[in-house]
Amino acid sequence: MLAKSLSACGEILAGDKTILRELLHPSRDPATIRYSLAHAKLLPHTASLQHRLKTSEVYYFISGRGRMHVNGDTNAVGPDQAVYVPPGADQHVENTGPDDPVFLCIVDPAWRAEDEEVF
Repeated sequence: MLAKSLSACGEILAGDKTILRELLHPSRDPATIRYSLAHAKLLPHTASLQHRLKTSEVYYFISGRGRMHVNGDTNAVGPDQAVYVPPGADQHVENTGPDDPVFLCIVDPAWRAEDEEVF
C-alpha cells in the first residue's frame, strides 16, 4: 500500500503561480498509474497565470470560491465542483474571495514540464 500525507509533500510555487503539493506522480512514486495528483491553492484575490497543457486535467474544488476560465468560457466554482479541461485548452483559476480556494489537480497522462506552456 502507498499512503502519503499532504503535510509530507513539499510545497512549491508552480509555473502558473499556484501553490502545489504533489501527492502522486508515477515517475516519483511506486504507483502503477497514468495520472498525477496534486493539491493546490491560491492566495486571496490572486489568479493563476494563463497556461495550456498538452494533456487533460480535472480540477476538483474542496473549499473556497473562484472562477475557472477555460478557452474563453468562465464559470464560478466552489466546494464539491469538478471542472474538466481538455488537452490544449487555455486555462486559469481566479480566487474571488477572502479565503484560499483549495483544489485537487488530476492530470492524465501525468504532468510533465515539457507538456505545459505558461503565458
